[in-house]
Amino acid sequence: MANHDYTARIVWTGNRGQGTASYRGYDRTWNVETPGKRVINCSNDPLLGGDPTLHNPEDMLIAALSACHMLWFLHLASDAGIVVEGYEDDPLAVGESLPSGAGRFLSATLRPHITLAPGSDPEAADSIHPRIHEVCFIARSVSFPVSYAASYTVRDEG
Repeated sequence: MANHDYTARIVWTGNRGQGTASYRGYDRTWNVETPGKRVINCSNDPLLGGDPTLHNPEDMLIAALSACHMLWFLHLASDAGIVVEGYEDDPLAVGESLPSGAGRFLSATLRPHITLAPGSDPEAADSIHPRIHEVCFIARSVSFPVSYAASYTVRDEG
């Protein structure tokens, strides 16, 4: 077993000059400024007054979950001799908010559409998904159930 460190730099950008002197007097915006990587401008969930044009923590969590699943799918498909030519996912996470303001994810469904090379077997490709949850760092770390509903296109020859 090996331990790995992961870091990020979060910088609050929402100080309008008075800091948090009043609840409505500051913006819920920040940047992810991890050294050596592109800056990601972020905001709070729009349901909580955030900027709907910026990523929020919930967006980033479901995106990380989907990306981890995709990378493992590509790896395991390659190992199995299944040629993937395209992969797109529109994951759906369901969350709840309590009257206190506390929230959490209840579940997530990954909904990848995967394009396979001519002659590929979609059933063989589909059998990969359950194995991913045994190895995906993000899926193994979340406390809510993650399911998948994949669809496939097998590209025609020619």
